[in-house]
Amino acid sequence: MRFSLKNNILTPILNKETPDSLPISLIEAIPALPLNESSHFNYELQRLLHGKQLLLDDLPYPLEEIQSHYENGYIHYRKGIIKEKNKIVCARCGNKDSSLFASFPCARFGEDECTYCRKCIMMGRVSACTPLISWAGPEPLQELTENPLVWNGALSPGQQHASDQVKQNVVENKELLVWAVCGAGKTEVLFEGISTALASGKRVCIATPRTDVVLELGPRLKAVFPGIQVAVLYGGSEDRHLQAPLTIATTHQLLRFYKAFDTVILDEVDAFPYTADESLHYAVRQSRKYISSMIYLTATPSQKWQNECRSGKRDFVTIPARYHRHPLPVPSFKWCGNWEKLLKKEKLPPVVTQWIKKRLDNQKQCLLFLPKIDKMGKALTVLRKSYPKIQAVHSEDPDRKGKVQMMRNKEIPMLLTTTILERGVTFPNIDVAVIGSEDRIFTESALVQIAGRVGRSFDHPKGDITFFHYGKTESMVKAQKQILNMNSEAKKKGLIDY
Repeated sequence: MRFSLKNNILTPILNKETPDSLPISLIEAIPALPLNESSHFNYELQRLLHGKQLLLDDLPYPLEEIQSHYENGYIHYRKGIIKEKNKIVCARCGNKDSSLFASFPCARFGEDECTYCRKCIMMGRVSACTPLISWAGPEPLQELTENPLVWNGALSPGQQHASDQVKQNVVENKELLVWAVCGAGKTEVLFEGISTALASGKRVCIATPRTDVVLELGPRLKAVFPGIQVAVLYGGSEDRHLQAPLTIATTHQLLRFYKAFDTVILDEVDAFPYTADESLHYAVRQSRKYISSMIYLTATPSQKWQNECRSGKRDFVTIPARYHRHPLPVPSFKWCGNWEKLLKKEKLPPVVTQWIKKRLDNQKQCLLFLPKIDKMGKALTVLRKSYPKIQAVHSEDPDRKGKVQMMRNKEIPMLLTTTILERGVTFPNIDVAVIGSEDRIFTESALVQIAGRVGRSFDHPKGDITFFHYGKTESMVKAQKQILNMNSEAKKKGLIDY
C-alpha cells in the first residue's frame, strides 16, 4: 500500500503509479490529526483497537471506514518498518537483526520489493508498505467495581508485607521487584494490588513467558475476581479481541498491545524464552502506558538484578519463607565421578544408585534431573532394569502432560527429566537429585528452581535435594548460598519456626 500526504492528511493509495505516493515507511513524518468529537465512531472498532497495534488484515472493516476514523482523529497510522541510524527496525517487535528481515514482491500493493520482518511474522506480516493502526479516541467505558476481590484466604506475615508493597507501587505508578522463594505464594500477594487497580478503573495485565502458567492463572484469577471480565491470551486463544480490565497473557501476545495497561505484572521474569528474546522485553515496554506501574516476580533474579537490589538501584521486596514456616531445603553436594563415562558402559555412579534405592525402597517419590535428553535416555535404560515403572520426560515428549499427571497420581515412583520441570510443577512429597550439576545448563537460577521443587507442601515441608557432580561449579555454590541467605533472612524476620 502507498500513501499520499496532502494538506497534512495521509491518504491510502492502492495504485503505485499515483504521483507523489510512497510506502508509509518512506514518509518522513506521519501526521496525527486532532479529534473531531462531533463525528461518530464505530464502537466495535474502538473495542478492537484500543490499546492495540494491529494490521489492516486484523480489522474486519473496509479501508474507507478506517480512513474516515483516521481523518477524524480516532485512530493513528504508524510505520511498521522504520529506520534508525541507517538500521531497519520493526516497530511492532523491535527487531533490528538484519538477518531477520527479508523482501518480497508485493503484488497486492504494486511494490516491486517490500521489506518485512520475519521475527514476528507469526502474528501477521509487518512490512514497509503496511501501517500499524492504533486507537487515539476516547477509552471504552468501564464499569467500576468498588471491591472486586472475592477471596477468603489469609496471607502470611511475609506475604502481607510484600502485598502492601505491591499495592503501594500500583497506586504510585512505580516499579517493584518481588523476590519470593519458590513456593512462597506469589499469586496471592498480587490480589490486593490488582483489586486496587481495578477499583480505580485501571487496566491490568499479568504476563508470563510460558503458556502453561497462563492456563493455570486464568481460572485462579477468574475465581477471585468473579465480577471482572478476564481475557486469557496465548497462541490460539479465543479471547484475542476481548477488551477486558484484567488480561493474562504470554509475553508473545503483548506484541499486539500498544500503550494499553496501567499496571503490568511480569511473572517468572527469569524464565525462557523471555530472558533470551529482546523482542519480548520490547513488547512488555510497548504494552505499558507512559504513566504506569510495573511489578516483576521471580524466585531467581539475575546476578545483575541481585546487585542492583543490594546497591539500592532497584526497588524490591523479598518473601524469604514459605507459608508453612519451614526453612527451604538446602542442597547438598556429592561428588559422583565421571558419570558420563559410566553411562556409556550402561552404568550409573554407585553413590547415585544408592540414593535412588534408598528412596524407592521406602516408597518415596523422586525427581532426577539430567542435562541432556540422550543422557537421560541412557540413564532410563539402566534404571528400568531394577525399576521398570520409572518414566522420563522432556520438552519434545508428546506425552509430557500425561506422565506428569501419572507422577501426581503416584503411579510412577520416579521421573527422570531435563530442566523442563525445573519450575511450574508441584509434587507434594518428593526428593530431588541432579546428575551432572556441573553442566552449564544448570545455572544458578535453574538450580535454585530445581531445589524449590522440594518441601512445598504443608503436610510435607521437608525433603532432600542433592547435586551430584563431577566438579563443583560457581553456579552450584551461588545457588546454595542464595537458599541459605533466604533462610537466614526468614529467621531474622521471624517467618520460620524451625
